Amino acid sequence: MNIHEYQAKELLGRYGVAVLQGHVAWTAEEAAAAAAKLPGPVYVVKSQIHAGGRGAGRFANDPNGKGGVRVVKSVEDVKAAAEAMIGKVLVTKQTGEAGKLVSRVYVEDGCDIKRELYLGLLVDRDSSRVTVMASTEGGMEIEEVAEHHPEKILKVAIDPASGISAFHARKLAFGLGLTGKQVGSFTIVLTLYAAFLELDCAIVEINPLVVTGAGEIVALDAKVSFDDNALFRHKDLEGLRDDSEMDPKELDAVKNDLNYVALDGEIGCMVNGAGLAMATMDIIKLYGSSPANFLDVGGTANAARVTEAFRIITSDVNVKAILVNIFGGIAKCDMIANGIVEASKNLKLSVPLVVRLEGTNVELGKKILAESGLAIIPAENLADAAQKVVAAVKGA
Repeated sequence: MNIHEYQAKELLGRYGVAVLQGHVAWTAEEAAAAAAKLPGPVYVVKSQIHAGGRGAGRFANDPNGKGGVRVVKSVEDVKAAAEAMIGKVLVTKQTGEAGKLVSRVYVEDGCDIKRELYLGLLVDRDSSRVTVMASTEGGMEIEEVAEHHPEKILKVAIDPASGISAFHARKLAFGLGLTGKQVGSFTIVLTLYAAFLELDCAIVEINPLVVTGAGEIVALDAKVSFDDNALFRHKDLEGLRDDSEMDPKELDAVKNDLNYVALDGEIGCMVNGAGLAMATMDIIKLYGSSPANFLDVGGTANAARVTEAFRIITSDVNVKAILVNIFGGIAKCDMIANGIVEASKNLKLSVPLVVRLEGTNVELGKKILAESGLAIIPAENLADAAQKVVAAVKGA
């Protein structure tokens, strides 16, 4: 789950991370009132969307504009900047051409920037450890730095048994060329690590992390993403979710305990188990088509959840066929089959449906499908299922 910059800064500020004073505003008038509360005379107005590259972005109705982050020098200019952003669609590298609607802005105090750095924490799959990354190339997308200047990215993997220590922070600080009290201030790394663990984060990123003219270390931006699987431990964090930033289908999936990600293919997939879902998508590509989604109904799928999964899949107008690939364990094949039949009848499916069942009560499940009177295409194995669904899409 992602949150907005202003929400991330509020959270990190509670842990002692130095952030600038600022206020969120939903209208131009609120933005002007927010600016009036700040010292000035420099203000920064930032569009709040779940995407990076806002400053270099453009508004769909104003391709020659100044982007989604603007530095201004008066309360009147703050109001004008907010008017130019709120209610408009901002297009960045990360949003694609569809862009994202800006519903609010963050009005922040100006900052005397001497240097811009990058600092981020994530779980590194290679080491299976929380890893701190830092770079002198702050303000740039870290992916571009990794591609063109990988030597400029410093990494420290934290041993979960011993945890993080001050020497980790010093090692990174010296690697970034920090001196004097800046090295001491780089204990921000310890603070971020504590927040990362306690909040069950997936990513904590500060880009840029700036050194001010006075030598202070300040988080000028902040991105925080949480592990969805741990949100049950943080009911307060769930309240930070911005539903308007999510694909409606993905939002429906969250509300029904389904793991769903929309893709741009033509074959809808309903599978139980993330690994099996990935294999299903791969074999669809192997046989010449592409998946329209990743959808894992989980090991405890029931008829209601199967029906909801079908509803979400068929709400995608690009879906030309559906492949159901179920390995029955906790969720028995006969129960899944009943769910498929019920969903097919209730939703009046109009696209080809290929079903592959394997596992507990598989013969009973196949019998239920065969006797349903529905035009369900049975498959004996995954390869057979993929070939049949691709053939159905191609009209064979």
